[in-house]
Amino acid sequence: MTSDPPAPDTTAAPRGYEVIQGYLRTLDSSPGVYRMLDEQSRVLYVGKARNLKARVSNYARPSGHSRRIARMISETASMMFLTTRTETEALLLEQNLIKQLKPKFNVLLRDDKSFPNIMVTTEHAFPQIKKHRGAKTEKGAYYGPFASAGAVNRTLNQLQKVFLLRNCSDSMFEGRTRPCLLYQIKRCSAPCVGYVSEAEYARSVKDAQRFLSGKSTEVQEVLAGQMQAASDAMEFERAAALRDRIRALTQVQTVQGINPRGVAEADVIALHMEGGQACVQVFFIRAHQNWGNKDYYPRVGEDVEAAEVLEAFLGQFYDTKEPPRLLLLSHEIENPDLMADALSGKLGRKVEIAVPQRGEKAELVEGAARNARESLARRMAETATQAKLLRGVAEAFALDAPPQRIEVYDNSHIMGTNAVGAMIVAGPEGFLKNQYRKFNIRGDDLTPGDDFGMMKEVLTRRFTRLLKDDPERDKGLWPDLLLIDGGAGQVSAVAEIMREYGVEDVPMVGVAKGIDRDAGKEEFHRIGQRPFALRHNDPVLYFIQRLRDEAHRFAIGTHRAKRAKSQMANPLDEVPGVGASRKRALLAHFGSAKAVSRANLADLKAVDGVSAALAERIYAFFHDQG
Repeated sequence: MTSDPPAPDTTAAPRGYEVIQGYLRTLDSSPGVYRMLDEQSRVLYVGKARNLKARVSNYARPSGHSRRIARMISETASMMFLTTRTETEALLLEQNLIKQLKPKFNVLLRDDKSFPNIMVTTEHAFPQIKKHRGAKTEKGAYYGPFASAGAVNRTLNQLQKVFLLRNCSDSMFEGRTRPCLLYQIKRCSAPCVGYVSEAEYARSVKDAQRFLSGKSTEVQEVLAGQMQAASDAMEFERAAALRDRIRALTQVQTVQGINPRGVAEADVIALHMEGGQACVQVFFIRAHQNWGNKDYYPRVGEDVEAAEVLEAFLGQFYDTKEPPRLLLLSHEIENPDLMADALSGKLGRKVEIAVPQRGEKAELVEGAARNARESLARRMAETATQAKLLRGVAEAFALDAPPQRIEVYDNSHIMGTNAVGAMIVAGPEGFLKNQYRKFNIRGDDLTPGDDFGMMKEVLTRRFTRLLKDDPERDKGLWPDLLLIDGGAGQVSAVAEIMREYGVEDVPMVGVAKGIDRDAGKEEFHRIGQRPFALRHNDPVLYFIQRLRDEAHRFAIGTHRAKRAKSQMANPLDEVPGVGASRKRALLAHFGSAKAVSRANLADLKAVDGVSAALAERIYAFFHDQG
């Protein structure tokens, strides 16, 4: 018996170029930004246009697209539009939305941390030199950016040898009665105890600032002249000290490696693409000096052109950073004039974008391109190894597929105090450090040192958050595998929580030390199965050990930070109405927080900046408790 085929479903919402065609009659030639959305209203792509109607009409054709664009069009169920006054505004809005929405068909910069600077304070008679990251709210002179904290620390270390400037805080400076270790190892001139005059220290500060501004030759000439004068006056100890400072200054320049004469201020940005992956290398040139480099691996599609990748990188990279006067690129971008206008508006002065073909600038770009090429080759090799290990994990633990997101949990405490839980994340690209999470253990009913109870609290909070933030499990936040530091007891505790939240489909394995707690004899525990071990020389075993060790490292580091903070806690921080300035006034008046807690009301009222009402509040805080 045969039956007629089922009638086609005519109620399905249309998708693809036909949907896009429907929007054309509502658009005009204004500049703006468009968003393409799928059936669940998830953003597929964000783009900008000088002429919205003309741009969108390109997507309304049934053919003639690259594979990536064709797939994007086929998934499009609706669109959104926002007109702007200028195309430059559209460019800035586009990059801002890409960073915010992370559409899957856009080029996406995934690492967007701020960069550290060197800061010389200006509000003190003896200025401090230090590393600074974040908003430039403190008064002082800023020099940077440096590519990494390591680059700043190396430079600061050498500058201390040369200029002997202090790096201690103002409060520490005021409280010293004898010089610290830095003076003993010739890294500071000990202005805190008067071993250097204010005028002489100011000259050292000025020399340091001249060096950071690119006038290193002048500084060396001054030091050389002072050394010769000391030698002529037979002050051989001073001459030797000046010689050591000159050597340290030379060492700074040697470590920097690249010190271009013809480029005072620029970011050198080079792109290398291979095998569907991309690496962008950025060198920071400031004051004719190389202040470090950093590599980025933006998410790119299979058929994206270099011009699109580099333009998207620039827009997202400088969205929250101040651009230099000159950008030296390895490839042309799609809209160089538009990007230059946008960055010039952000900086408040002209920004030039160039793709040099010869001379020193071209050599700088070639050096960055070589670094990008080598970095991508290393990353691709590491990715291939990681993929092989993940396949091994899937085989060892009988998973349906290689895990794309492994979450590893551990706890750290001392006799139950300052307890913290830690979660690290790993996947095909290695450790995902921006996904790490720490959990301050809050359970008041926990017995000190109750590892089972701590793990239950951490996992309860984790799954509560997952169910709230990603109930459909379509945002890539859910783990494919949980690794718990512990044996059968911990595994049972976690399984109980997973049953409670209805997430029993997430595989979970306990990693316990084996006999004698020796590395290499780990046992693996799963619900309803006997413990088992891997071969001693199995690469998957080494991989699991590395994951566990990283979780342990992160947990211990988090615990130590919490413990240090608790040890440094000041009771005045808990008093309502006592901010930083009033706390300083109270400590300056009484000498310590303990003395404040013992002070009578009349003495509290005598402190500058402390009103009668606040004095009563402070007195009540320390005397009306319990």
